[in-house]
Amino acid sequence: MVGRNLKLYDMTLQFLRTLFLRTKNVHYCSLRSELLMVLHDLEIQEVISVDPCHKFTWCLDACIREKNLDLKRSRELQGFLDSIKSGQEKVLGDLSMILCDPYAINFLATSAMKILTTVMNNEILPRENPILVLLLRMLSLGLSGWEMINSQNFKEPKLDPQIVTKFIPSLLVLMVDDQMRNLNTKLPHDERAQAISVIEHSGPPPDAFQAYLGESSVAATLAMYYALNLVRAKDKNGVMRVLGFLATTYRYRGYDDPFLHTLISGLIGMVDDFTSEDFSTVVFDEYLCVGLPQENVTRHLIRLVYNVHHKLNSHRLESILKTLQPASTQSEILQEAYLSLDEKISAVAMMETMESDARQDMTAQDSVFPGSSTPLRVGQSLL
Repeated sequence: MVGRNLKLYDMTLQFLRTLFLRTKNVHYCSLRSELLMVLHDLEIQEVISVDPCHKFTWCLDACIREKNLDLKRSRELQGFLDSIKSGQEKVLGDLSMILCDPYAINFLATSAMKILTTVMNNEILPRENPILVLLLRMLSLGLSGWEMINSQNFKEPKLDPQIVTKFIPSLLVLMVDDQMRNLNTKLPHDERAQAISVIEHSGPPPDAFQAYLGESSVAATLAMYYALNLVRAKDKNGVMRVLGFLATTYRYRGYDDPFLHTLISGLIGMVDDFTSEDFSTVVFDEYLCVGLPQENVTRHLIRLVYNVHHKLNSHRLESILKTLQPASTQSEILQEAYLSLDEKISAVAMMETMESDARQDMTAQDSVFPGSSTPLRVGQSLL
């Protein structure tokens, strides 16, 4: 589409900036990165040699593909960020878009969480890990992409040092608690009876954890990825401990569509835990229903109920269905999704009624003709 036409390339980038600004759709950031990488693969030197973000994007793309950021590449990325001089600040606008790409955000946050696990296991201070500090710096720049382009204030946001000195230690406390609970489940039953670690390590999160969720997009993102780790591990107690607090995240990042998609998929995998009313209360009342009536939250809530409704008690299910009933002003897609959910629940209810009636008929038959439904043993006579 662009070929070797530099003017057409610049126009395309401007369109992407404008569309991102108007819609806040982060997939335009993905397209910005992908376009540059396609030109790189085709070796269109007339374009990539002029784009000041080329080397940074190339290095970041290699890290994402390999799912690893080593010391050498971290120095290259940091060197590029540090080399931006006065008069070149507009480059930060493009860099923030590239780092706002959901794949980039996922890589930065996932890598940070892996390093935090290493920090916890080796008992070292988070601020002593230079790669972690760089990841947080790039994460901060990416998460501020829309605000930077909207305000035209091309200045790198400073990472609040208390994110490293206060929030991350509080997150590490939660991670240690998770390990203690997991270890406790592996102890012999006689020792488990004496252990009180489940009680000690399942209380409310530290105050610093709760406070920074609403003040920092970086803290909110790390908490979201921590919650995803808990869901993947099917840690019911851990999920119940933190999920409700994601409703208070900075600028409602806890309801971002890419995050919700992954979270709901994980919660569907914990279907048996929805028999617990405490678990359902956290997931529905304290988290998902708080995000209504945002359309994307409603859509993901319908998807979750569609897959776990048979584990919910009747009162809970009835309450959720009333909450989800779409208004006439909502999109046709949402109304069709609700109708599909309602039809499935009705079909399951009808099937259960038929099975119940069949069991009652069998019971009544046994009472009239005792033993009639008992199968004959091999060699047993009818007389």
